[in-house]
Amino acid sequence: MSQEPRRKLASVIRSEKEELLAAWRAQVRELPSARHLDVPTLNDHIPGMLDELAGSLELGNDRSIAENLREGTAPEHGSQRVEDGFDIIEVVSEYNILRGCVHALADKHDVRMDRTLLHVLNVVMDGAIGLAVQTFAEEKAMEVQKRRQEYLAFVAHDLRNPLTAISLSASVLGSDLEAEKADEETILLIKTLHRNVGQLEALVAKVLEENANLLSEDGVSMERRHFDLWALVESLVHSMAPVAERAGARLVNTIPYDMVVYADANLLRRVFQNLLSNSLAYTANGEVMIGAERNEHDAVTECWVTDNGSGIAQERLELIFEKGEGDPDRLDSTGLGLAIVKSFVEAHGGTVNAKSEERKGTTVRFTLPAKP
Repeated sequence: MSQEPRRKLASVIRSEKEELLAAWRAQVRELPSARHLDVPTLNDHIPGMLDELAGSLELGNDRSIAENLREGTAPEHGSQRVEDGFDIIEVVSEYNILRGCVHALADKHDVRMDRTLLHVLNVVMDGAIGLAVQTFAEEKAMEVQKRRQEYLAFVAHDLRNPLTAISLSASVLGSDLEAEKADEETILLIKTLHRNVGQLEALVAKVLEENANLLSEDGVSMERRHFDLWALVESLVHSMAPVAERAGARLVNTIPYDMVVYADANLLRRVFQNLLSNSLAYTANGEVMIGAERNEHDAVTECWVTDNGSGIAQERLELIFEKGEGDPDRLDSTGLGLAIVKSFVEAHGGTVNAKSEERKGTTVRFTLPAKP
């Protein structure tokens, strides 16, 4: 059977590639994820795909076509569409739209779509769809796995502080009971509590160690409501009292009693908890103050945690909120605490910054927008 229709279509694809791309883009823009993309991003590897299609039409050999596809643009295109926010149906749809545009171009130039031409066209398009979808699915699966590991690392980090407080409290209580000659059963229960908390601390440390490089959290889920900020911080001050006592530091809540904020209480508690833990780690025999005030002009509540501790070197100050930028001088520093603060504050639509002077202390401020 004549190879002329295949070669003719290949020639037309090469000569009218820009018109073909324009027709394809006009239809692909109907897909939700494609509407906001500029022309280069939307095109992505499709111009190269058209060259591969033309080359495959000229080759006509199934084995050569398969090799050409594996070394071609389809896997890269599938990977790019993960970044572009496409779903898997949209990835398949844009290839089928391209197939339809090629058919329309063939009709326009009276190219006879014989069996051989249709076979080559379908081998190329179906193969490209398969490779693109395979890459897309693999990367999405890796993304889900990474998110799960990241979430586990964030939860483990947040568990560490209350576990430390429980461990310290159990130690103090055990010592007091022994001094008061309490009954053996009570002392045994306290020791059991202390031992189990120690096991939990070891598990948390293991999770943090295994996930040390997974330091991001996207898509933070929030349930905002109005609540009293002073009460939330005061309960946190009481729960962290054993940690402060060990550091020889004093926690002071200066937030106005009547201050109400609009935020996710659980996330905000974790923000303050991480900031207080960080301050206590650098404030031996000092003072850590928590404050807040309303900024009516910008419609935000500005919150801060300030200490008179050892401070932060200026060369590190701009990096402290970056993922993985822990303190190299502290073995227990994971680079997660302030990264969590930044993630949660920005999820609320706020901003966070820090000012510090060595041997004089550090102040971290963040904002919480009012309810729209």
